[in-house]
Amino acid sequence: MSNPRNGDTKPPCLPRNGLVKIPTQPNGLGSASITKGTPAVKNRLCQPSSVPAILSPALAHRSDLPIPSLASPLSLATLASVSSPPGASLVGLNASEGSEQPSPERLPGSPLERQLAVDEKILNRLFWYFSACEKCVLAQVCKAWRRVLYQPKFWVGLTPVLHTKELYNILPGGEKEFVSLQGFAVRGFDGFCLVGVSDLDICEFIDNYPLSKKGVKSMSLKRSTITDAGLEVMLEQMQGVVRLELSGCNDFTEAGLWSSLNARITALSVSDCINVADDAIAAISQLLPNLTELNLQAYHVTDTALAYFTAKQGYTTHTLRLNSCWEITNHGVVNMVHSLPNLSVLSLSGCSKVTDDGVELVAENLRKLRSLDLSWCPRITDMALEYIACDLHKLEELVLDRCVRITDTGLSYLSTMSSLRSLYLRWCCQVQDFGLKHLLGMGSLRLLSLAGCPLLTTTGLSGLVQLQELEELELTNCPGATPELFKYFSQHLPCCMVIE
Repeated sequence: MSNPRNGDTKPPCLPRNGLVKIPTQPNGLGSASITKGTPAVKNRLCQPSSVPAILSPALAHRSDLPIPSLASPLSLATLASVSSPPGASLVGLNASEGSEQPSPERLPGSPLERQLAVDEKILNRLFWYFSACEKCVLAQVCKAWRRVLYQPKFWVGLTPVLHTKELYNILPGGEKEFVSLQGFAVRGFDGFCLVGVSDLDICEFIDNYPLSKKGVKSMSLKRSTITDAGLEVMLEQMQGVVRLELSGCNDFTEAGLWSSLNARITALSVSDCINVADDAIAAISQLLPNLTELNLQAYHVTDTALAYFTAKQGYTTHTLRLNSCWEITNHGVVNMVHSLPNLSVLSLSGCSKVTDDGVELVAENLRKLRSLDLSWCPRITDMALEYIACDLHKLEELVLDRCVRITDTGLSYLSTMSSLRSLYLRWCCQVQDFGLKHLLGMGSLRLLSLAGCPLLTTTGLSGLVQLQELEELELTNCPGATPELFKYFSQHLPCCMVIE
């Protein structure tokens, strides 16, 4: 992670799930979160703001920006000092709320600086440099800034996360009033994550969010008490939903899926839902002919379920993630590779009964794979890596975390893969310095994770400087990663982000 520079305060680092937490505000919406999906974005948001001043000298002198040069740039802290209403929500602030736009004479700085501070052409370019958290704060400075920032283009790819308690205001008489979601509608959010909600909460959300009927494309329900009836109403009312996630929802049944799922859904994620088993997969296969992505974490799904997919889904489905499906064996892999031959992304993470023979079936039949996750598969050995290297010539990402039987011999097979860009070897406890030497000729590698590999020494790791195209190197909990080594990397791999 980057260190703060020039006295800037480092924004809070995002956890692995990509959640950006906003400090709680009195109206209850302030603790809503915004999530963004990609690791690259997560890493960027963890770093200090790329534009610590509102107009840096370098930016002010760029010829493609229609602004005059500034002798002393206006700092973010100075402009943010313009008062905003106490308790204003950082995420749920409505378009009609907030502080009055300050007149130019009330702003600090010279007349030129005051004029630039509210110039919408400049602001439209400038605000791209800030993270989601920073945009939420900047939108409170004045109406001019909020008017610019509340354009949907600044929020594409972000998903608000709302907990049950954040959906209601408590009135003086003790009654609950559903909060206004107009601020979200102005920004054009087409996806939401609702946490801990009930059937009633979902109905209230549908009634109060202006875009709910047609404009919401993605819905995620986590740790919620939604029942069959609530699920059916939600998918019937919200006709625009094509991406659905159900996580930790234990009150709906497989019968509820049969009555709720709609053919328009193209991406479905189901995890930690205790009532999901083979019949749920049968419902998915029969009711979702246009399915392109299925993410499933279900402890009771067996090999039989993977034979339910139809020929239509075999043509359309390109992503399948089976995480911690403990009952899946090589027989299930046989069913899968014949039912879904066009997969480009496959995860068998935590499918602990899959062996090298299962990987051989994958390699021989799924030649279009670009990403393969075999993490936490303890029966995988070097032989599986030989199958992968021989047949999966388009593979760009390979995840082998906690594959404890992988050795240096397996890495020698991988060294022949010219398309591999990302390789994860976290906690592969038998990998040694000699194995790393096999990777040094892989000029295509952009990301390498060796976190928790106990046998790697400082000497072996130092050889990684030969991978000059490397963009990210993870050495967390790696005994051989010393402060001197990190300094060495900073000198010889200046373009690589090294994670300590």
